[in-house]
Amino acid sequence: MKKKLKSLYCRNRPSASLKTAIFSFAPSAACFGLAAAIGVVYFTEWRVVTNWIPLYNMKYPKPEKK
Repeated sequence: MKKKLKSLYCRNRPSASLKTAIFSFAPSAACFGLAAAIGVVYFTEWRVVTNWIPLYNMKYPKPEKK
C-alpha cells in the first residue's frame, strides 16, 4: 500500500508553476470562503452568532430582568 501511494505521488507531483498558481489563488479563496460564511449567517439568521453582532442583535427581544 505504501509503495502504491508513493508511486502515485511521484507520477502526479505538482510542478513549480502549479505551486505558484495555488499560492497566488489562496488569498482569493480565503476571502471568498469568509464572504460565503458571512452570507450563510446573514441569510439563516443564526441567533447564536447574530446575538454578538452590535446593532444587529437589537431585533431580538431582550428578557426582562427582575
